[in-house]
Amino acid sequence: MTIWNDDQRELRSAMRPVFESLGEDHLAWDKRGEFPREKWQAVMKSDLLRLPFAEEYGGLAQDLLTTMYVLEGLGEANRDGGLSFSVTTHMVSVGVPLQRFGSRDLKSRYLQGICDGTTIGAHAITEPDHGSDAMSMRTSAVRDGDDYVLNGSKIFISNGPVADLFTVYVRTGAAAGPAALSAFLVERGTPGLTVGEPIEKMGLKTSPLAEVFLDDCRVPARNLVGSPGAGFLVLDHVMKWEILCSFAVNLGEMRHRLDRCIQYAGERRQFGQSIGKFQAVSHRIVEMKIATETAAKWLYDTAAKLLRHEDVTVDLAIAKILTSEGNTASALSALQIFGGYGYMTEYGIEKDVRNALAGTIYSGTSEIQRTRIAAMLGL
Repeated sequence: MTIWNDDQRELRSAMRPVFESLGEDHLAWDKRGEFPREKWQAVMKSDLLRLPFAEEYGGLAQDLLTTMYVLEGLGEANRDGGLSFSVTTHMVSVGVPLQRFGSRDLKSRYLQGICDGTTIGAHAITEPDHGSDAMSMRTSAVRDGDDYVLNGSKIFISNGPVADLFTVYVRTGAAAGPAALSAFLVERGTPGLTVGEPIEKMGLKTSPLAEVFLDDCRVPARNLVGSPGAGFLVLDHVMKWEILCSFAVNLGEMRHRLDRCIQYAGERRQFGQSIGKFQAVSHRIVEMKIATETAAKWLYDTAAKLLRHEDVTVDLAIAKILTSEGNTASALSALQIFGGYGYMTEYGIEKDVRNALAGTIYSGTSEIQRTRIAAMLGL
């Protein structure tokens, strides 16, 4: 069980007023499906984006566990799930790999902008014909003097329409396998880089999505993140942080939803008593509590194990399944507990359902996670 110290609790508590303000008018923003620029300004004024990064670049130098703890607070207090998703995407997609693998030149050019939010980040991994099968990606980079020339396309790029800087994963080797992949930082506006129109989707509507096209896109070799052929190592590191950070937000959302359902079940009366007295309702809430605490244990235990440099392949897959599917089940239970009111847009429960479903798909589907666990079991 993770025990938080006074500094960690104070850091999270200090940010809560900002987190709560981010959720203002969340239903209207969700209906419009727009990225809330003015809310991003509020994020920039907080220390949220600085959490895991080195102080020399404007960061707070917090470890993974503390970062997750604060992000859980974001999920608990902020009702704009799309904006929360854009925040974690920004931090993890460019900042995390840049800090871990980037050259001092790259860090000096880009990391401060990631910390203060003036440079919005995104990563371009998924391709139209290759979703979770990153090893089969076709987007290529060919060395030409002091540059690389990138060609290909990427799809489902979170933050794509608003991003200023992309981590683009490409094939730099002819042979199949991890050593054939590399990662580059590509600035928006680079000739040959085209960002498509925002793609409409079911949930997380305030976190915009787009395709990215690369047509003879010339990128300086010094924008390589790590060494040539290190793309798989970069991606592996990023995905660990992505799962732990984005689902820490979901954990916070589950805690908020649980508290809301407990309150509602105590206030809502039917047949002469509060609905919480009915076993069918109380047991749903108990299951929500179990799912929330189980997700918390697996997320934080996995993060602690990662910080000890232990193998977390199976742990990550289990944590991802438990949190994403638990979050979905929690949202559906809340919908049932609130009944007709839950089905109405104004209560925000139906939005929770739409948002939660995405978690079973992004960062590797539930099916991919189960396949990964089976492989580690020798099946």
